[in-house]
Amino acid sequence: MYISFAGMVFLILAIGLILLSRLKLKGWVAGVVSFFAYICLVLGALIILYIVFTGPTR
Repeated sequence: MYISFAGMVFLILAIGLILLSRLKLKGWVAGVVSFFAYICLVLGALIILYIVFTGPTR
């Protein structure tokens, strides 16, 4: 259960960081923040896919 919460937190963090980098930041700082955001997006998606495809535990 907690691993799925971690996946959701990564996805929400990715949304916030992508919006921050596109709207507020400029230059190489925006690039670094967006790179970290896309890493969070991929990590969150992999966690959620793992949870969905492993199915129920009973």
